[in-house]
Amino acid sequence: MDSALEITAVLFNIAYVILAARKSIWCWPMGIIGSGLSIILFYNSGLIAESILFTYYVVMGVYGWVQWNNNSKTDEEMPVVQKSFNFHVVLLIMGYMGTGFLFILLKSYTAAEMPLLDSFTTVFSFIATWMVAQRLLENWIYWIAIDALTVYLYLSRDLEIYAALSLVYTFMAIYGYGVWRTQFQKQTS
Repeated sequence: MDSALEITAVLFNIAYVILAARKSIWCWPMGIIGSGLSIILFYNSGLIAESILFTYYVVMGVYGWVQWNNNSKTDEEMPVVQKSFNFHVVLLIMGYMGTGFLFILLKSYTAAEMPLLDSFTTVFSFIATWMVAQRLLENWIYWIAIDALTVYLYLSRDLEIYAALSLVYTFMAIYGYGVWRTQFQKQTS
């Protein structure tokens, strides 16, 4: 395992989460770089869905950067939005269906390690990343669950630094939720 690559990717990914929690547009380039490095790391570790996920993060990094940049041109900060319970029920159903589909693909056509958990964390990370770009408050709740599960996934593949990162991400997601919730309450009062 290339520990220098893992450490460098982790540092960029930590910068991404800190800056995202602070609603800084600079989170996106940090995430793009960290994700690009992570693609190589996960592919070499046999976590195929994770390498696909980090490819998606690069694409969503560009999307999020453009989305937040377009909004910054109006001199008005993009608001934090809260969605209904029914919205999340539909999102969860779609996520479980996507997990099942990806699991079947990985199990049938690859030598992926831990394909069910890898599929679950990958699909729900797709969803949560899209939610961040839309500034949906609940993204942080999804991330708390995803990050906690990835601690185990990464430890199972001897990616101790990434497991530690996921543990840190879990606490950072709790912090991010608090920051965004405070902003949401100010917007609605």
